[in-house]
This record gives sequence, structure tokens and C-alpha cells, in this order.
Amino acid sequence: MSTVASVGAEEGLKQLVTAGPRAQKMVGIWLFGSAAWVFSMVVLGGVTRLTRSGLSMTDWKFTGNLPPLSDEDWQQEFEKYKLSPEYKRVNKGMSIEDFKFIYWMEYAHRMWGRALGVMFALPFSYFLRKGYITVPLGLRLSALFALGAGQGLIGWWMVKSGLEEPASEYVEPRVSPYRLAAHLTSAFVIYGGLFWTALSVVMPQPPAESLTWVQGAAKVRRLAIPVSLIVGITAVSGAFVAGNDAGRAYNTFPKMGDVWVPDNIFELKPIIRNFFENTSMVQLDHRILATTSLISIFGLWWWTKRLDVHPAIQSLVGASFGMAALQVTLGVSTLLSYVPVSLGTAHQAGALTLLTLMLLLTHTVRKPSMSLLKTLPQVAKIA
Repeated sequence: MSTVASVGAEEGLKQLVTAGPRAQKMVGIWLFGSAAWVFSMVVLGGVTRLTRSGLSMTDWKFTGNLPPLSDEDWQQEFEKYKLSPEYKRVNKGMSIEDFKFIYWMEYAHRMWGRALGVMFALPFSYFLRKGYITVPLGLRLSALFALGAGQGLIGWWMVKSGLEEPASEYVEPRVSPYRLAAHLTSAFVIYGGLFWTALSVVMPQPPAESLTWVQGAAKVRRLAIPVSLIVGITAVSGAFVAGNDAGRAYNTFPKMGDVWVPDNIFELKPIIRNFFENTSMVQLDHRILATTSLISIFGLWWWTKRLDVHPAIQSLVGASFGMAALQVTLGVSTLLSYVPVSLGTAHQAGALTLLTLMLLLTHTVRKPSMSLLKTLPQVAKIA
């Protein structure tokens, strides 16, 4: 950012962090680190789900508990698992060594979440005591911390649904797709909130070196916001694909089997249930939304090429388009390969990466403060 823009950023702008640049940098690093931790939680959660490890721990304590430390402890946990529908219908006869693997996966996921709570709370308390955090920032971070604490409850609420006997003896036990979608969407919201807040701390003003570039950014913003919403909805639809295990049906592309649209997409009553519980409709929805996201981002990239905007905006739009193309490729590859753990995890991480780029783009094209606008020339000086 130019010197003029830096002056504009400091004068007349309400900062989220007080006590100068050093405090601003410290808080920013902490928030970016917290966001990265949530990102890793989402990836670990994907691995846990794809390895069918999530139902291995049949009880839950808010404060957590120690893992089995002896052969006797392991046998007790294994006996609890043997009473679950998943063992009886899916894993009957599994060895205790195989059980230990899925147990450790779920235990690591839960403990990683609790460690995040500690890692967030301690610096938060320190920065509050030092007076670095303003009231608006403090309220926002308190809300995100409360969401994070609630995420553990949502996770157990989700797991409980998978420990109940399925309605039919021919149905494999799995968690409720609604609860899985709530759990994953909540994680995305927490991540998005932390990432956006971190950006606002370290970049209180958008990059703007001329009024022409500000006007170009405004035009990009009018498209970037709705495109970001489409990307977010597509990610949520992916949660329902996971919840219904819909990725293991119709493992062909571009057609679904021998047809473009299966004839059973409206077999459930009332009709609205099909969009959340019908395997065929859920996968079809995700295909349509993913294609819409790719086309929308391509349109945004094509439109931005014609505008006079800051180079950072051009780069972000290009990166978003590249990531969208990669994400669709990962999705198709995952489907054709019958959802291997590696590709399924990469696809889930790709969804959050694409959402990250769209958040960064939307944050970058926001409107500058009036104090900064007053200092800008009509046209940027090109070095």
C-alpha cells in the first residue's frame, strides 16, 4: 500500500486492535493461527468420517477423558463398541487392533478440538488484559469462542444419531445427514469468522491507490458477493453428500449411470425431503451447484479481466478460478474412484481452500473509509 493510503488508513479509521502495529501483528498472527487450526480440524474430521472412525467412541464428556492405557481398558472400550449398530452390521468380527485405529482417529479429532479451545482462550485472555482488543473485536471473538465450544456439543449430537438402531435391518448405521451438515457448516462458519477477523485486523483498509481502482473494485464486489454465496451453498450441499454417503452412488460422470437425471429423485414425501435425504437428488444437486460455482467464478474472472483494478484483485480472481477448476477435478476423481480416503479428504480441504480465496477476495474489494478516499488520486501512479 502506498504512503498516502497508509496515512488514510491510520487517520479517522476505527482500529480493531489498539497499542500500535506490534500489537496488531501479534493479534493477527494469533487469529490466523487459530483459523489454520480450524482448517486442520475440518481436514481431520474428513479423514475420521471417511475411515468410519467417528462412531468408535460411544460416550462423551465435555472435559474429555484419558484414552485406554492398558489392555483391560482397551477391552472395555471394545466391548462398548460391540454393542453399537455399526459393529453389528458393518464391522462384526473386526480385531481389537483395527478397533484401536478407528478409536485413535476419533480420539485425536476430539482432543484436537479441545486443544484449539485452550490455544484460543489463553492468548485471548492475555490480549484482553493488555488492553489490545477493542470492545467490538472482543464481542466478535467471544461469539466465535462460544460457537467453538458449542461445536463439541454439535459433534456429540451428531455421533449419537449414528449410535441409534437404523429403521431397517438392510440399512447401514450412519449419522444423520442434517446433523453432519450442521457440524460441518458450523466449522466453516467458525473458520470464516476467524479468517475474516484476522484479515480485518492486519488489513483494516483494502488495497486502494487510486479512485479508478476503487471504482473497479466496487464492480468486482457486486459479483464477488453472490458468487461467494454460491460457493458456500455448494460446500453445504457437499455435507449432505457426505451425510447420505451419496458419493458411493452413481460413480460415473457426466451422466449418473446411464441417464442424466435419475427417475427416483422425487420418491420421498414430502418432496422437500428429497433435497436432503434422497441419495440421487443429493448427488444431482451437488453436481449442479459445483458446475454453477465453476461457471460463476469463470464469469467473474472473465469480467475482471476487462476492468482496471488493483493487481492483487486480478491475482485473487485468477487464483479462485484455478482453485475452482481443481476442486471440480478433485470431485469428479473422487466420484470415479469410489471415494478413497485420500481424494475424499483432498476434496473437502479443497472446498475450504476455495471458500478461503473467495473470502479473501470479498474482503479485498470492500469499500475504503472516507478518510482514505479523500487522499486518493484519480489514477494510480505506475512505477
